[in-house]
Amino acid sequence: MARVLIPIPRRDFDPTETAVPWRVLKQRGHEVVFATPDGAPGEADELMLTGEGLDVWGFVPLLRKLTLVGGVLRANADARAAYAAMVKDSAFRSPLRWSEVDAAAFDGVIFPGGHRARGMREYLESPLLQKLAVDAFTRGISIGAICHGVLVLARSVAPETGRSVLHGRKTTALTWKLENAGDSIANVTRFWDQHYYRTYRDPAGKPAGFMSVQQEVTRALASEGDFVDVSADDPEFKRRTSGAVAIARPDPGAGFVVRDGS
Repeated sequence: MARVLIPIPRRDFDPTETAVPWRVLKQRGHEVVFATPDGAPGEADELMLTGEGLDVWGFVPLLRKLTLVGGVLRANADARAAYAAMVKDSAFRSPLRWSEVDAAAFDGVIFPGGHRARGMREYLESPLLQKLAVDAFTRGISIGAICHGVLVLARSVAPETGRSVLHGRKTTALTWKLENAGDSIANVTRFWDQHYYRTYRDPAGKPAGFMSVQQEVTRALASEGDFVDVSADDPEFKRRTSGAVAIARPDPGAGFVVRDGS
């Protein structure tokens, strides 16, 4: 049995990217420990749970529960069920503080993602989590990262090299294509709060997508080619790049994972 740490922010983490790995690990008999900034249970992005607020009428109290676009973009029923079970788990309800975490106490660490800036920036920019990532890499601990979670690793700089722990490795992350597509939809359907899907806006004078997950992660790598996306000739290309099918059911053929190391 392995002991696996899942650090999360105090709010706005993606429910699917946290709860589904938790469930898989638990089903395989592993111990899962959570960590939050203050040791209090975290809360997922409620828009990703309910879908309420992702339609053009989402700001109207009496209409927000009517979800059309929100019903498509939110976590699916399987992921919501996993989240409902996870929040009742004793480990989730009694997390460690980020400052208490010792990488040596774990066999693996998973960094899930989430995009809503109000809660995720604290997580993505945390020196404590970046130190944890460096320590885990140094110790050879198994590390997984999903979507925006890869940014934590990209920003984790090893003191002895002055480079990201991802430098010289291959990885994937949320692609600019998917991030831009989500942003384009939300700019219309959530017009009163545009750029809900963009955690970081591009600064003036920079090209579109400069602060996207894909481009920032790529800048931390040794080579642009070390950012790996689904090959156009992959027989599962459409499913693996749809942004929806991969989490529609427990179907390994629909997902896309890059593994570097043993």
